[in-house]
Amino acid sequence: MNRLEKEYKEKIVPSLSEKYNYKSLMAVPKLDKIVINMGVGDATTNSKLIDAAVEDLKAITGQQPIITKAKKAVAGFKVREGQAIGCKVTLRGSNMYNFLDKLISITLPRVRDFRGISPKSFDGRGNYTLGLTEQLIFSEIDYDKVVKVRGMDIVFVTTAKTNEEALDLLKGFGMPFKK
Repeated sequence: MNRLEKEYKEKIVPSLSEKYNYKSLMAVPKLDKIVINMGVGDATTNSKLIDAAVEDLKAITGQQPIITKAKKAVAGFKVREGQAIGCKVTLRGSNMYNFLDKLISITLPRVRDFRGISPKSFDGRGNYTLGLTEQLIFSEIDYDKVVKVRGMDIVFVTTAKTNEEALDLLKGFGMPFKK
């Protein structure tokens, strides 16, 4: 069992139950999954870029990414329907907790001028989205092998009903929110 998984069961569940007066343990919000998405808009002109993004995402998560394809054609962006335009990974279970632990304790402190993450990126249903500008902050990425610096979106999907519950859940895990 991962450190954060153990902390969730021993500390976070009792504190959330006490604060929000849940009648059942099943009502306590939990982290459902983490989805990491990397858009590769340049793949319309150079298909090798999508392979580089897949390799980066595979190194970061330890899981094989899925290549996402365009749902419809957009002439302004020179995108055809069915064309590869990005890749994503969905982490659940122990892989999810391992990634979250690594993100909080190793990766986010490596960001230059880091003052915490914004508590305003909740969607109203208890999910949080974190945008990163470059993949180089992850220790698994070798700087010399990077084809192009690109960002990614990390979505934390929780079972919380409100943003406040989700914020307390993520703070319990140790997410460094701005004051």
